[in-house]
Amino acid sequence: MALTRQSPIFTEMIVLDNVTFAYPEHDPVFDHLNWEVKHGEAWAVLGPSGCGKTTLLYLLAGLRQPSSGRILIDGDQQSSPRPRTGLILQDYGLLPWATAYNNVALGFQIRRFYGPDGKHTPSDEDPAGHESRIEYWMTRLNLAPHGNKFPAQLSGGQRQRVAIARTLALNPDLLLMDEPFSSLDAPTREGLQRLTYELRAEENLTTIIVTHAIEEAAILGEKIMILNLPPNHEPVFIENPDASDPDYRHKPAYFSMCTNLRNYLETGS
Repeated sequence: MALTRQSPIFTEMIVLDNVTFAYPEHDPVFDHLNWEVKHGEAWAVLGPSGCGKTTLLYLLAGLRQPSSGRILIDGDQQSSPRPRTGLILQDYGLLPWATAYNNVALGFQIRRFYGPDGKHTPSDEDPAGHESRIEYWMTRLNLAPHGNKFPAQLSGGQRQRVAIARTLALNPDLLLMDEPFSSLDAPTREGLQRLTYELRAEENLTTIIVTHAIEEAAILGEKIMILNLPPNHEPVFIENPDASDPDYRHKPAYFSMCTNLRNYLETGS
């Protein structure tokens, strides 16, 4: 099943323009933050707990609004959640009483509830293709034999694949992932990291993955933003183009990058 995308009109997928955000009665998490992400780029956002990584994803997803400044995605200023933005949460966000298949189909059920208003559902979407897209991603992610199982009957890796399938079935162009593999064992985590790279290339996805794991940032981010404790005004930006190499994990450049990232986190510069 081929999912085609039109060529982007805007070079920048994401623009943060002097974004400030603070929770009530707290100091700012971000203070006049500027950041640009181009279409198709793979970013990792790295930093310690409490630095604002998840808050940044919620701002990009339209679940939080800046105190000041603007967030533009594909040229549109964000004021609410965007249909083409996919968000995968750390705890998978699966309904325990629904089968794997029904969890993958959940996004379409929500869209049918709201209707094709161009805000909650893309106005050009054809509902007739929903079932085939669900089946495609169930098969692509090796979930078809487990479609009638409930989340409690699935392994951690399978539950994460259900969350990924549910998101990709909605045909996003921007994929946000909140520490998606932190609770998995090492072999499963590495397998899903490879899968994420493959899916990004296949679907031409722009990906933003937040993590506190240095090794994961080095593997999944062709560009890396390092946040420190708030307020974040001028994060560190690091180019990591070798992350696109499937064998990068086993090369000296990878270990060197991990060392450099560790130094940035320890020294703040």
